[in-house]
Amino acid sequence: MQEPTIRVGIIYEEEISFQLNGIYTLQQNGKTYTDKQTIKYINGTIEFDGLRLKTEEFIFKPENYENCSFELFDVTIGIKFHWERKENQVFKGSLHVLIENEKLTAINVLKLEDYLASVISSEMKASSSMELLKAHAIISRSWLMAQVLKSEALQSSKQIYQSVTESSEELIKWYDREDHNNFDVCADDHCQRYQGITRQSNDAVLRAIEATKGMVLTSDGIICDARFSKCCGGVSETFENVWEPQSHKYLQAITDGKESSLKLDLKIESNAKSWILNPPDVFCNTSDKAILSQVLNDYDMETPDFFRWEVKYTQDELSELINRETGRDFGKITDLIPIERGLSGRIIRLKIIGEKASFIIGKELEIRKILSESHLYSSNFIVEKENNSNSFVLKGAGWGHGVGLCQIGAAVMGANGYSHQEILQHYFKGAELEKRY
Repeated sequence: MQEPTIRVGIIYEEEISFQLNGIYTLQQNGKTYTDKQTIKYINGTIEFDGLRLKTEEFIFKPENYENCSFELFDVTIGIKFHWERKENQVFKGSLHVLIENEKLTAINVLKLEDYLASVISSEMKASSSMELLKAHAIISRSWLMAQVLKSEALQSSKQIYQSVTESSEELIKWYDREDHNNFDVCADDHCQRYQGITRQSNDAVLRAIEATKGMVLTSDGIICDARFSKCCGGVSETFENVWEPQSHKYLQAITDGKESSLKLDLKIESNAKSWILNPPDVFCNTSDKAILSQVLNDYDMETPDFFRWEVKYTQDELSELINRETGRDFGKITDLIPIERGLSGRIIRLKIIGEKASFIIGKELEIRKILSESHLYSSNFIVEKENNSNSFVLKGAGWGHGVGLCQIGAAVMGANGYSHQEILQHYFKGAELEKRY
């Protein structure tokens, strides 16, 4: 098998400005371009340099893949997260532009290994330990190839991907492949954080990529859908409790410590409460700034309370937020009741009780979106009500969905001398390493 070429969705706007660093050929007219350019969506067409086309994809190919690059201006990162911002980003490979839902989508087409070099630097700092970088290169490569294969299977089956089930009493929704029809993955945290060659800051990442080139995790000969999140909070979650109801034996709940077998059934409310309020001695329970600075970019360091956290709302604040985010009229919110928890303690189904209505929501990301202006750190929380002030206090654990590798925990393992093979075996039980190209 040869190294794959992949398509990454970067930006979605009515007008896209970019800088071509080197000579690029536009496939649609055979002309060459360099320097600053602007491409626009106007009345159902793409307009650029006198060309106006309705459906065709505009393709800018570099004269020299290794030496040319292009810069996209005002790319939004951290979409709908609390640290959302815009920045300019530089990319290798080709630039493709097409129409999606009355806007333009800019897509970066490049070699898989070059993509990985950016992902590792975008997801964490390039100063991380070499074993962590190797482990992350392998899971990022595995996840990406698994997504490409999944997309191909869905397209060939011609089935419509369903990520929502709804009734008059509940809404269960997960976020995965529902909006990526024209590219393999997006560039934001929804998939893997990818910011071009902007953050390739030293040779360590490139050495980790080269040392693991073509290596993936497999289970029963199939490439693993190897997920990861910032901090599991002490226990990882199973795949089916976060995404579609499909079990993967290598994505099970494990304690993020030297002993990985679970001691408590965190599906039980009292156990989940005890676990959250009494932080356990696990890998990701660290305040070591030297280790955290390896994994967290500057804007991630703005979130210091990732292992255990607390959010407080007045009743009026919570009621306004939930009514707005759900589009339902609950009236004043009187209670939030966990109906179902996963093996990590994350809430899978949450009942919202108001003076006018009650409703159940899930899965974990839907809960996080509805209970925050951006995204709640995780759905692993307990609810305490302060009767004297009519306030709701959410006390929680972890940052992210918690499935697969815990980046903070893996960073601690790497700093403590664990090999990348040991890190991978800890988080992906029974998975095997296999070189595919």
